[in-house]
Amino acid sequence: MVYMNTPQLETERLILRKFTENDIEALYLILADKEVNTFLPWFPLKTIEEAQAFFETRYAANYEKPQAYAYAVCLKEDNYPIGYIAVDMDESHDFGYGLRKEFWHRKIVTEAGSAVIAQVRKDGLSYITATHDINNPRSGGVMRQVGMKYQYSYEEKWQPKDFLVTFRMYQLNFNEKDHGVFKKYWDNSAVHFIEAGIQLYNGDERRFQRRPRSSRPPAQRRYSHSGFNDAEVDINKIRLNQHFKVMHTRLAVWYFLKVHSLPSTS
Repeated sequence: MVYMNTPQLETERLILRKFTENDIEALYLILADKEVNTFLPWFPLKTIEEAQAFFETRYAANYEKPQAYAYAVCLKEDNYPIGYIAVDMDESHDFGYGLRKEFWHRKIVTEAGSAVIAQVRKDGLSYITATHDINNPRSGGVMRQVGMKYQYSYEEKWQPKDFLVTFRMYQLNFNEKDHGVFKKYWDNSAVHFIEAGIQLYNGDERRFQRRPRSSRPPAQRRYSHSGFNDAEVDINKIRLNQHFKVMHTRLAVWYFLKVHSLPSTS
């Protein structure tokens, strides 16, 4: 494990760097927009003073630690933060991001996320996870575009907003032989389940693509990282049962239409 704290990164269009005291206004613009904050785990900021406090607790404090990945996402042309991207250093290694809405739909988060993921992989992390509200499927599209795979869904009373949310959990293991699943959210939620077809979804609700056979997960998915139960989740069995139910329904509809179709008039 290499201990790095938010080393500066560059991509074709972006500079990824630490937030500084000079970025308080930019941070406010990111976090004050109600639409941007709809699916973020905090309330929109109301004042510059709140942005200053947010910077001190969420960024300045992390930059004092031995290892952190808490980036400002900036366009190269002005090096001004338009979003943020981070990987937490707790047991979840949660991958999170936010972007001002005038920069949406330009694959900026995908570009930034790919660079940050390459860095944490290089530095020795064994996996990352990410979650998104089921009402925000485009965020799941970003997760898939950077290589993450859907694992399961679960309900949680979201704090501090204090309402019930159904999340989808994604994971990316950097060791191809490690098929472990981070199960803390599953274990802590009374309502958890596997949704069929999520892995086929490519970010556009109107389009689906066939998943290559070689990328299908093994039948037994087991959490193997240290610190958690070694409980098994037979994901393929659940998905197969769901597949058979869908096929049975389609066959029944086809048979009904065939039997009750009108005779030909030709």
